[in-house]
Amino acid sequence: MTVFGLGNPGAKYKGTRHNAGFETIERIAAQKGLKLRKRCFRCYKRAVLDDLSLVEPLTYMNNSGLAVPDNIPSDGCLIVIADQMDLPPGKIRIKRGGSSAGHNGLKSMISAYGPDFIRVYIGIGRPSDGMSVVDHVLTRYSAEDRAKVDAAEDKAAEAVLRIYGGERLESVMQWANS
Repeated sequence: MTVFGLGNPGAKYKGTRHNAGFETIERIAAQKGLKLRKRCFRCYKRAVLDDLSLVEPLTYMNNSGLAVPDNIPSDGCLIVIADQMDLPPGKIRIKRGGSSAGHNGLKSMISAYGPDFIRVYIGIGRPSDGMSVVDHVLTRYSAEDRAKVDAAEDKAAEAVLRIYGGERLESVMQWANS
C-alpha cells in the first residue's frame, strides 16, 4: 500500500492548513518508528515498512502527481491524504474515487494515477469573508482549530493504519465518517 500525504515543502509552509497531509504522514511514520528520507529522482520524501510506503511529494501541492512512481499497482492500493475546506476543522472523511472537487493537489494525483484511489480528507474550514482561498490554505490555525486538527490528523493516521492492517475499507469509513 502506498500512502501520499499532500502538502508544500519547507519551513515557510510548516503548520499551514495545506499541510494536513504531510502532518498525518509524519504521525504515521512516528507511530511506526520510520524516518522519511528524501529521494531526488521523483522529488519526494519516503519511508517504507514491509509493503507500506509513506510519501510526501516535494513538488508543491499543485504538482503532487509528479511524484507518483510508475510501478504503483492500479488495484486500489493508493491512499491520498489531503486538506478539505468543505469540512470544518477537526472532521475527517474517507471515500474512494471521485473528482478533485477543485483541489489542485488531487487534480494532479488524478492526472498521474487516475481517479480510483482512497481519499482521506482532513477538514480545514472555509476562509473567512474577504479572505482568498490561497491565503486561507497557506495560513496557520488558531489555537482552538489547531487542537481540533491535531485530533483529526491522529484519527486519519489511525484510519490509514486500520486499512493497512486489513480492516475492511467500508468499516473504516463508517468509523471515520461518523
